[in-house]
This record gives sequence, structure tokens and C-alpha cells, in this order.
Amino acid sequence: MGNIAAIFRKEMRSYFGSPIAYVVATGFLVMMGYLFQNEVVEFRAKCLNYTFQHQEHGVDPPNVNEDVVFYFFLSQCLVWLVVTPMLTMRLFAEEKGSGTIELLMTSPLTTWQVILGKFAACLGLYVIIELLLLSLIIVVSFYGDLNWARVLSACAAILLLGGSFISVGILASSLTDKQIVAVVIAFVLLLLLFVVRYSPELIGREWATVLFYLSLIDHTRDMARGVVDSSDVVFFLTFTFFFLFLTHAALESRRWRR
Repeated sequence: MGNIAAIFRKEMRSYFGSPIAYVVATGFLVMMGYLFQNEVVEFRAKCLNYTFQHQEHGVDPPNVNEDVVFYFFLSQCLVWLVVTPMLTMRLFAEEKGSGTIELLMTSPLTTWQVILGKFAACLGLYVIIELLLLSLIIVVSFYGDLNWARVLSACAAILLLGGSFISVGILASSLTDKQIVAVVIAFVLLLLLFVVRYSPELIGREWATVLFYLSLIDHTRDMARGVVDSSDVVFFLTFTFFFLFLTHAALESRRWRR
């Protein structure tokens, strides 16, 4: 654990010692603030129109948990899809580009310790940004009756999704010495895992069930609505481990080639 903690501290210093963390965090928060504002404005319009619609059509009253909180967390998925590759791009690509990867791989540290230390640092930055963003939910709680169990479930979904995104980004970074290439690889992989459920007709209906299960957005959507299924949790954890394992294999193959 001591070696993992050392890598964690080194990576956190690298994040906050350069503009990367600040620029990415600011961009993410500004984008989410804009989307959140749109959701609140739309919810307010629904509330203003509710009396008339209820009288005419018997429409159910607007629900802040469904109309604001749910879409607030779901919209994060798409923004994180773009932002996460920027957080992970340098983790191994920078080491390769500068030549320090050789020192790292020949040090007393094991490959797993290096991977887990870098993963923990990126996840730590991810959590810090999320905590800043949750201030918006706290503001909403003063004006609406929030279902906090549902909010916690959604937070857990975003955390598990973040681990999955980061594991893909780390793999992409381990495959190249160019950070921009790492961003592109990670983004394409994540995008495919998001849209995979919408293309069952391309490979046959018999694979539709498999495609639906591999869709990250489906597992996130259920938890964001407060439906915590152990199969969703197992999926995210297995997904994360699988891509970290692929990263380990990629780095070990480099070591054996030497």
C-alpha cells in the first residue's frame, strides 16, 4: 500500500502542479452549470404551466427528483465522456514520451502498484470535481423536496462510471507516447460503449442482449433513478478491473520485449 500511496501522491502533485486539473475542472463545472441552469429553467416552466395542464389533461405535477436531479446526473455521463480522456491522457503517455517509463518499469514497484496508484490519483481528482459540482444539488434542496436516497444512488452510479471511464483512459494512455492520441483512443472507445446498444441490427438481433448489457448508459440510468441492482455494481467493478488488467498486460508486454 505504501508504494501505491507514493504513486498516488506523485500523480496528485503532477495534476495540481500544472494547469491541467484547473482547466479541465473549470471547463467541466462551467458546462454542467449551463446544463443545470437549463434543467432548472425548464422545470420552472413546467411548474408554471402545471395548473392549466392538470385541469385540462390531468397531468402529474412536476417532480424535482425526476425533472432536475435525474437529468442532472445523466447529463454528467456525456460530459465526463469528453472530459475523462483529458484527465487520463498523460498518465502513461507522458512517461513514455519523456522516457521515464523505463525507470518506472525497472524500479522495485510492481506494475500493478503503478497502475493502481495512477488510477487512484485520477479517481481522486474525479471525486474532487464531483464534490464541487454537488453544491448545485445542495442549492436545489432548499427549494424542493429531494429524495436523498435517490441522490446517493445517483452519486454511486457516477462514481462507478468514473472508475470505468478512467480504466479505459489509462489503457489508452498505456498504448501510446502521444497524449493527443491517447485522448482520441479513449474517447472513441468510450463513445462506442455508449452507443453500442443502439446498433443491434448491425450484427444481428441475437447479440442484442449482449449489446444492451455492455451499454454503460443503461447501467447508469437505473442507478440514477434510485434503482440499485447488484448486477449493475458488479458490471462496473468487473468492467473497471478488465480494462486495468488489459493495461497491465500492455505494460508487461513492453517489459518482456525489453
